[in-house]
Amino acid sequence: MKTFTSNEMNLMCLYNSGTRLELIENLTDMRGYLQADETELLTLTDCVLEKLRQMNDQEFSALDLYPDFMD
Repeated sequence: MKTFTSNEMNLMCLYNSGTRLELIENLTDMRGYLQADETELLTLTDCVLEKLRQMNDQEFSALDLYPDFMD
């Protein structure tokens, strides 16, 4: 399974709507609004998209994408 950094996990939490394919679609849509000078967020988004495309739905469902606000 792919490993995600905390920044990648945070980004996925923001745009996750339930399924891997929906998350890919949401991130792809968001990426279209980024400006060329937003290089850090562009790179982060591209990295997450690549990892999501390489994993399957079962691997995705094993991820904990819901932040624990009690910590």
